[in-house]
Amino acid sequence: MQRLPHIFFAASPLGGRGVFTSEFIPAGALIEICPVIILPEEELPIIHQTDLHDYYFLWGEDEKQCAIALGFGSLYNHAYDANAEYILDLDDNTIDFYSVKDIEPGTEITVNYNGWPDDPAPVWFDQPDYKR
Repeated sequence: MQRLPHIFFAASPLGGRGVFTSEFIPAGALIEICPVIILPEEELPIIHQTDLHDYYFLWGEDEKQCAIALGFGSLYNHAYDANAEYILDLDDNTIDFYSVKDIEPGTEITVNYNGWPDDPAPVWFDQPDYKR
C-alpha cells in the first residue's frame, strides 16, 4: 500500500488545500508513502526564489539537499497539535506519513513541520490562522 484509498485533498479551512479522510484512521496507521524528487545542495538556494519555497523538505544526513514530496506529501497542512507525523526515509527516498492519533472521517490530516507532532516552536512560514 502506498496510500490509504480514503484520503483526498480539498480546500482547507487552514488555507489553500489540505489532506482529509473519509473513513476512520486509527492511531499508528500508515497514511501515505510519498516518493520524493531530490535536488542537490547547489539548487537549494534557487528554490528559495520560487513558489516551492514553502513546500520542500530538507534532505540527506547533513540536510544540505532538499526534496519535493510527490503524492499528497506537499499538501498536508501544519498544526501545532497535529494528528499525524512524517518520517523521512533517506534509504528509499520517500516521506512516510503516519497517524499519531485516531482521526475521524471528515477530519483534515495535519503534521507539525517542526518535526514532532506537538512541538510548539514557531515555524518558518506565515500562519496567521494557526493557534499554538
